[in-house]
Order: sequence, then structure tokens, then C-alpha cells
Amino acid sequence: MPRLPSVLLAFALAAPAAAETFNVDDARAHGDWHSLVLRLGDERHVRAIEQHSYSDSVFSVNATPGACDRPWLELRVELDEVQAETGTVNRVPVDLLIDQGWVHQGRAEFITERGNSGFYARLVLPDTDEALDEMRDGETLRLRIHRAEDDHWFLVFSLNGADAALARMETLCRGG
Repeated sequence: MPRLPSVLLAFALAAPAAAETFNVDDARAHGDWHSLVLRLGDERHVRAIEQHSYSDSVFSVNATPGACDRPWLELRVELDEVQAETGTVNRVPVDLLIDQGWVHQGRAEFITERGNSGFYARLVLPDTDEALDEMRDGETLRLRIHRAEDDHWFLVFSLNGADAALARMETLCRGG
């Protein structure tokens, strides 16, 4: 099994759950993506992540056993500064585009966690399942986050390996 780069471990461990450090189990590489299990006591989550495109940002698809049919999409951005408070600090429109498909419009909730050195943008899309289906066959995922009027933040992530990582994440979630 390929070893995870240390920067990946840092991002994989930093789960938005009261800034606790989760143990990473059963990590596996799939092209530019990885699939893994996060554990802390009885708490368990599974994750498919892309940390190849940026040194300070990770795009992930996450699920929790018992709720495998409700995955969520999340972006984590390293701030190099430990956050003092936990909370949702902003909600802004977001657009997600796979290749040249149609634009999935939703919102991003910017979340900080006390003791965590980054912030999270949890993507809320009305059609998450459809976006995940497109990711499986796609090559490129593009995000446009509307921070303010005429102030957009653009990010582009590789989908090389996303299909295998998502399939394995689902298998891990269902206990396989």
C-alpha cells in the first residue's frame, strides 16, 4: 500500500469535529485521489480526497457509516493560523462544474474549528448525487466560490482516480 505524504496526513487528520485528531486507517492511493478511514474512539468516517492540485487545499467527499447515502463535499484550506473559535463564519453561493457539463449551483458554508489551523467550506448542493455521478466519469472539477459581488475564488481539481476512490469510500462506509 502506498504511504501517504505527510501533508496529506495533516489534511486527512484535520477533520471538522471539534478539531480533534483522527487516526487514519486503510489509506489507499487512486491516481490523484486517496480513500481512507478516519477513526476517533467509536466515531468513524470515510473519505475520498484530492490533495494533488494544491499544496494548501484539499477537496473531499465524506460519509459516515449509518448515513452512507448522505455524503457531503468539503474543501479544506490551510490558514497557517490556529482558529480561536468554532462556528459558521459565512455562507456564500458556490458553483461546481465537472468538465463541460452543467453548473451545479449551491452554497458554501465557511466553518472554522477551534484549535484547527484551517477552515472548511462545506458545499451544499441540491443535486449532490448527480454531481458525484459526474465526478466518476469526469477529468476536471471546477469550483467558483462567490466571496462577494464581483469577488470570486476559482479552484480546479483533478478527477484522475476519483471513480476508484469514491467506489472504495462507499464500500468502506457500508462495512466492506
